[in-house]
Amino acid sequence: MYINIQEQIQTYIASQPEPKRSDMQTLHNMIMRIAPACRLWFLDGKNSENKTVSNPNIGYGLHTMTYAGGKTREFYQVGISANTSGISVYIMGIDDKTYLASTYGKKLGKASVTGYCIKFKTLKDIHLDVLEEAIRYGFGNT
Repeated sequence: MYINIQEQIQTYIASQPEPKRSDMQTLHNMIMRIAPACRLWFLDGKNSENKTVSNPNIGYGLHTMTYAGGKTREFYQVGISANTSGISVYIMGIDDKTYLASTYGKKLGKASVTGYCIKFKTLKDIHLDVLEEAIRYGFGNT
């Protein structure tokens, strides 16, 4: 049975318990407002053998990664995912792995920030305007 990406995204968001469901919907709406014509992705977290290797995630935009030897792979620019402790926002394609933490880490609120991931429990724990700034950077970075 064929399910389109928008349906997969809405099903995934709807499957989350509250308040995570509302937070994920708020993030999805915000990202769609920032980049309304972006390419949408839905990754179910399973590898080619149908084994779960990550949490499902929603992706936005298009980033082409180049590996050693010149091989390329298309991936999303910005992504969101529910996890056991909250929500992760991924900002892909940043060469400087300290940039997110040094630029947004102290201003975000209660969030952990790594090279490409911003993780928090709920939206009420962070400053949404700062998260939006980081997401906008993610779309403008590539």
